[in-house]
Amino acid sequence: MSQEVLIRVQPTPNPNAWKFVLDRPVLLQGKASFSSKEECGEVRLATDLLSIDGIRQVHFFENVITVTSRFDQTYEELGPSLLSVIQTRLPIHDPAFNQHQLEKKKRDHLPEDVQKIEEILDRTIRPGLQGDGGDIEIIKFESNQIYIHYQGACGTCPSSTTGTLMAIESILRDEMNNQAIEVIPV
Repeated sequence: MSQEVLIRVQPTPNPNAWKFVLDRPVLLQGKASFSSKEECGEVRLATDLLSIDGIRQVHFFENVITVTSRFDQTYEELGPSLLSVIQTRLPIHDPAFNQHQLEKKKRDHLPEDVQKIEEILDRTIRPGLQGDGGDIEIIKFESNQIYIHYQGACGTCPSSTTGTLMAIESILRDEMNNQAIEVIPV
């Protein structure tokens, strides 16, 4: 594989998040979001991206890195540093780091109703969110309330708390045949 990384930068619906589409995988299976250097463990690419002043979150999915910045930062300010880190770190990055195994084990131990919610989100909601550089994580489900955490570009996107949230709620109510379901972002 060549050392030079081909990078296509795309905007997301979130004005503070950018999607970097790469010519090689950043993660072989699953997804991974990092909001602090401590969460990165051995994943140097994520650590180095979070080391750039103004970066709040890094999200990996297939051949895409989504980077979310603070509200007072622009791509013009951060872009050159982000591109430099990706260009220099991706050739030595291991896309097989074991985030997927952790996710799979976590899902296997979820209650049956939460596993069903995960399956519905995988089939209906996640593809669209992932296409925009984001994702969604279920925090808990109790008393017909589903607590979620938006990841990647969705984390600070204005539409995630309006239209997207209503769509998620509507799909889950329909698919689970339960009109009392309420989706609450945390």
